Amino acid sequence: MKDDSILRDQVAYYSARAGEYDEWFLREGRYDRGAEHREAWFSEIAAVRRALSAAIHGLDVLELACGTGLWTEQLARENRSVLAVDASREVLAINHKRVHADHVRYETADIFSWTPPRRFGAVFFAFWLSHVPPGRFATFWETVAAALEPDGRVFVVDSLLEPTSTAKDHDIDDSGVVRRRLNDGREFDIVKVFYEPQELETRLLELGWRGTVRSAGRFFLHGSVTR
Repeated sequence: MKDDSILRDQVAYYSARAGEYDEWFLREGRYDRGAEHREAWFSEIAAVRRALSAAIHGLDVLELACGTGLWTEQLARENRSVLAVDASREVLAINHKRVHADHVRYETADIFSWTPPRRFGAVFFAFWLSHVPPGRFATFWETVAAALEPDGRVFVVDSLLEPTSTAKDHDIDDSGVVRRRLNDGREFDIVKVFYEPQELETRLLELGWRGTVRSAGRFFLHGSVTR
């Protein structure tokens, strides 16, 4: 499947999934794998949130692929301003209702063709880099660089290849494209590229970024880099 086609499917998927997206993050419904799993999951989330607070605070922040606002809330609480960008109007509506802050602005845009309107002290994206096709990886990071002030910082969060992260009725693999199912049974093909921390750190170093990417445990990686 060509990039343009699968990326259209990807936007359609997240728009259709907007009302149920938080079930994944909160480990509800098809994502509920028991108390021990939830404890480990939320412990890692807490560790990532602490790292984010240490890396980005008191700044003007650009959040790419902001989704339903699960991270926008923290960014808004700890920073001067946030521009939250997403291709899905449906998730932006949920985000706005959740965050409801005057210093957070929203923009609907295709990130792959979007030009940052200004430079920011920090750029943040969570669970987005894995949805960037490999052929667009370098170009995407050029867009990120164009959005950063000198010495600005990028903080990235994403999933590790862990079978229990996804729904109980989903398969998981590292082929680069996966099929995802909604609660109503509809299916969509989306990009899903998993990185190991050292692999991602090396790739970013090759593009001129410096910093550290590390594992939070079983489920997540996070990194803080500058250029």
